[in-house]
Amino acid sequence: MSDGAHGVGEHGGVAQELDPAECLRLVAGQQIGRVAYNGRLGPMVLPVNYRLFEDSIVFRTAQGSAMDEDLTTGIADAEYLIAFEIDELDPDRQEGWSVLIHGSAHHVTDADERSSVAQAGVTPWVGGVRDLYMRIRPTHIAGRRITHPG
Repeated sequence: MSDGAHGVGEHGGVAQELDPAECLRLVAGQQIGRVAYNGRLGPMVLPVNYRLFEDSIVFRTAQGSAMDEDLTTGIADAEYLIAFEIDELDPDRQEGWSVLIHGSAHHVTDADERSSVAQAGVTPWVGGVRDLYMRIRPTHIAGRRITHPG
């Protein structure tokens, strides 16, 4: 979007940094985001449908899937650092917003936590069995909005 906190683009757009609370409000209103991580084949960016639940991102994937295997550390209680991106853009108006969340992702295996995150109501769009819940706990949240004054 813009390199600075506030700036005017070539066409008069203004970039504004968003605070974490506004970012989470925007994230809560969406259903699709992109998970970015360094997988065994190199950088990966995959779309997932998700829900914001208790200030964390919850989505589901298939046990044994590439994402499941790539995000498995092999160390008990270890979590994998990833990025999660959500945006809403209007190319015709050259306006929109983008939120980037960095955080640790973990497989939800504890029965109590699994019961809790199931309340998020995430229903995978893709067919097949996707019974593995993943949870991203944000450690850094940043966002920007581009608008046109007047």
